[in-house]
Amino acid sequence: MTILSVSDIRLEYGTDIILQKINFSVNEGDRLGIVGVNGAGKSTLLRIIAGTTEPSGGNIFIAKGKSIGMLEQNAMLESDKTLIAEMESAFPECKRIETRLAKLQSEIEADTSASHGEAYERLISEFTNLTEKFKEIGGYEYQSRIRSMLTRFGFPESEQEKTIDTLSGGERTRLALVRLLLVEPDILILDEPTNHLDTDTLYWLEEHLRAYPKTLLLVSHDRYFLDRTATKILDIENTKAELYNGNYSAFATQKTEARKRLQKMYDLQQKEIARIEGIIQTQIHFGQEHNYITIASKKKQIEHMEKIDAPERAPGSIRLAFAEAAESGNDVLEADGLSKSFGNRRLFSDLSFMIKKRDHVIIMGPNGCGKSTLIKVLGGFTEADSGVIEYGTGVIAGYYDQEQQTLDENKTVLEELCSAHEKLTITQIRTALAGFLFFAEDIEKKVSVLSGGEKARLMLCKMILSKVNLLILDEPTNHLDIASREALENALLSFGGTIVAVSHDRYFMKKLATRIFDLSNGFYDYHGSFDEYLEFKENHRIAVQTAVKAEKQESEGKIKYNEAKKLTSEIRKAEKRIERAENEIECLEEEKSVLEEEMNSSAATDYVRLSEISERISEIDARIDALFSDMEEAEAFLAEYKNP
Repeated sequence: MTILSVSDIRLEYGTDIILQKINFSVNEGDRLGIVGVNGAGKSTLLRIIAGTTEPSGGNIFIAKGKSIGMLEQNAMLESDKTLIAEMESAFPECKRIETRLAKLQSEIEADTSASHGEAYERLISEFTNLTEKFKEIGGYEYQSRIRSMLTRFGFPESEQEKTIDTLSGGERTRLALVRLLLVEPDILILDEPTNHLDTDTLYWLEEHLRAYPKTLLLVSHDRYFLDRTATKILDIENTKAELYNGNYSAFATQKTEARKRLQKMYDLQQKEIARIEGIIQTQIHFGQEHNYITIASKKKQIEHMEKIDAPERAPGSIRLAFAEAAESGNDVLEADGLSKSFGNRRLFSDLSFMIKKRDHVIIMGPNGCGKSTLIKVLGGFTEADSGVIEYGTGVIAGYYDQEQQTLDENKTVLEELCSAHEKLTITQIRTALAGFLFFAEDIEKKVSVLSGGEKARLMLCKMILSKVNLLILDEPTNHLDIASREALENALLSFGGTIVAVSHDRYFMKKLATRIFDLSNGFYDYHGSFDEYLEFKENHRIAVQTAVKAEKQESEGKIKYNEAKKLTSEIRKAEKRIERAENEIECLEEEKSVLEEEMNSSAATDYVRLSEISERISEIDARIDALFSDMEEAEAFLAEYKNP
């Protein structure tokens, strides 16, 4: 069933065409990924669908009764409520019924009359109906869902009573995502939802969206994320859009093949047109009457052809090739005993490692574990509390700062690059900037007015002009579109030096990493690719689970053995009790028989002796009764446990 249909949407700002001829439909349950270069109009299209931006023309159809929820890029919750209270507001019906049920219960309990009247019966009826409805809408689970989701996104129970206005921007962005996921609209629209998420949370979000029972539209530059979540891809290019089936990798293959196919068809047609035009020119040259008949026929042949348009030129992408210094020594960087804290918070301690020439080291771990701090320490922008860093022979380092603190906000783009590379000519600088899509008026812009993506490109441009053999990169793919990310990855793969990078971009890590520093739990140095490390971690997880299970089974086995051993001992004791009781009863009965015989013979007239015998027989009878009770108890135990 079609849940969303986009028909001939266009958007213009003055003479600038942002989107035109956008046509596609989405079925219920589809997960649509939207891709395109920065500025292609992806976020704008999402806002048009959500109804927050008015298009210049066209129509949006949404199936009747279907709800839409959208998380805009870097959207932040603004509230003075606690985290719990704000999340509860995502369940207004649950809260309403919960409040009403509490009031009804108070009224019912307040009615203490012996005979309840009609009003009481109405209260009971309403309470019963609301209880059933509360159960149907998940009223008994929504609180646990809230707490679980908050914990999953990095807000443990100890922090869930904080007020939202005390949180950082990144935390409030994550919180906005949590609230929208709790609402579960029929059409969930997410614009760059992976921002501010660490790797573990990202994996969880992927699995959550893969299992999302409704419809999903998302914009993302995270190719790994798109591969795992999207079932269709909408590619926006040159103001138009094309829909592809499959995830991002399938789309990339299909698009490349379609472009090649179209180019081949266009080339063949142009070749055929050129051949026919050659015939026409030959016929014109001869100038005979019958030649003009042929000329007219050939011209009609060209006119009646269904012309194939040449593939549109792909949007501009950055051109990257790092200028390299002379080779460094084999030992590039050695760290010994590095430690760093902020106040009482210890980020890392006693880190020691050696980075070798041509290593591609990726530093990974959850938010707040100290990745960026470590790379700033390695780049010389932050001092460690203790420890030593030594660079090897001939090492020349270049540092990429994700916070772009090394850019001067007051300079123009051109001035920023000229001041960093004074030996280059203006022509060389302009050529380099053009390679990073800074043209004409762009180079006169102040750094302060650049977007995050433009600042990222400027930082990269500064780096490629520096002759280095060690690249230290802090989240280099942040703010870059997919085409720019791929250009950066290809340039880094061709770079002959050493790379140390912090990244959350798993596609980037997959292509680049030859070594992993994992700060997730302490420090772990793994020599191998990202995929190999994931496999290693999974095997380790399975091994730990197996060991725990085996230990548990062994422990349970010991407990069962000890219990069986104890039971065997108790059975033997019961059998011994019965045996001893039988022997004692036999002896007591013999003694009683002898005493009774004495009573009827020699002691018949001895009243003192008769009294003694009588007292002893009473003792014997009491003891025999006690022994029989003991035997019955032991026999009952044996009946239950010896042969169950």
